[in-house]
Amino acid sequence: MVNSRKIAMSKVSALETRVRALSENDSYAVPALEKGLDVLELLASAPDGLTKSQIARALNRTASEIFRMLICLERRGYIAQVEGERVSLTLKMFKMVQQHPPTERLIATALPVMYHLAHDILQSCHLAVLEGGRLVILSQVNAPTPIGFFVKPGSTVDIMEAASGYVLLAHMSDAQRERTLRDWKREAGRAMPRGLNSHLKRIAQAGFERQGSYLVKGVTNLSCPILDGRQSAVAALTVPFIELSGSKVKEPEVLKALREAAGEISTAIGGTSPG
Repeated sequence: MVNSRKIAMSKVSALETRVRALSENDSYAVPALEKGLDVLELLASAPDGLTKSQIARALNRTASEIFRMLICLERRGYIAQVEGERVSLTLKMFKMVQQHPPTERLIATALPVMYHLAHDILQSCHLAVLEGGRLVILSQVNAPTPIGFFVKPGSTVDIMEAASGYVLLAHMSDAQRERTLRDWKREAGRAMPRGLNSHLKRIAQAGFERQGSYLVKGVTNLSCPILDGRQSAVAALTVPFIELSGSKVKEPEVLKALREAAGEISTAIGGTSPG
């Protein structure tokens, strides 16, 4: 709990910096809308929720401004009280994303393939997309075994801490990558990892990423892109591979099946197989 709160507050500081930067360039400002979006983005980075005073302080707003905004967001179902005076996001935005036609089509197309993949390789798998400078987990299929690795749908992950993030960066246009990295720097408040360009080139040439988990020891993430008709990644399909004692399905077979599944999904949405 302590670590999660430290992470949340570091994200709050990053958003404070972003708010100050935006206030310096307000040629097209829409104050009421921006206040509401700032609240939603702030709460998205605080899984334990925040109090009204914490939100007001982070966004450099008065308590009365924030109170009116919170009342509106709660009435519309975007936030709810979780404990004491804390408020947190509901699942409404996640449900809205799932109802968005391109996303809905991607999930509907990918899920049957993901179920077959998970049962063939005896491992879990998940589908992730980019949202600004972060990854959003769209869907997850559990392994058909007593033990497996679970990633919560709707959760967000730093793109520099996930194989999916590197796969997506490696399979996008230069302009899109530049925008994504700019968003990441603004949100994370950190410098780019060393050797990022050479790392992305290797992934693009291989067509997949194999990397020990940045967050969990003993897990090797295998990730492949879902490509559209322009050979640009719209999502990443990832298997957090766990070496199971006695399993006959080894990592090379898992990677082969994963690449075939990513190709099947890509073709089904009108894209091209990553090969």
